[in-house]
Amino acid sequence: MIKTIQNLIHKYWEQLMYLVFGVLTTAVNMVVFYLLDQYTGMYYLLSNTVAWFLSVLFAFFTNKTWVFQSKYTTFRDFSREIASFFFFRGISYIMDTAIMFVGISMLHGPNMVVKIIDQFVIILANYIFSKWIFNKSTEA
Repeated sequence: MIKTIQNLIHKYWEQLMYLVFGVLTTAVNMVVFYLLDQYTGMYYLLSNTVAWFLSVLFAFFTNKTWVFQSKYTTFRDFSREIASFFFFRGISYIMDTAIMFVGISMLHGPNMVVKIIDQFVIILANYIFSKWIFNKSTEA
């Protein structure tokens, strides 16, 4: 039984680590958004942008180091990787902002409820993008 569990963990290590750090990244995003939205009077889309930026920085380093265990040998490789990461996260940011705008401004949903729904879509998109980015950076 223990051997079976160890084999499953080994087989799905990347997905498990992405899940763990995805939850932590989402927590960073949600907490920053909540604090800015509730306590600063900041416009919700600006709060969302700040939350996005901080969570993307966190996600880059955790995905690179622990999830995909990406290695680079030169500054050029690192800069290509971070530029690709931010480019694709920028695409998911546009998706994020569109979902927030439609959910809050057009459908008048509660900010945090829309944010939670939004995060499910964004997590899936980000996993697909990150898998491509970090696997590409290890090829050579």
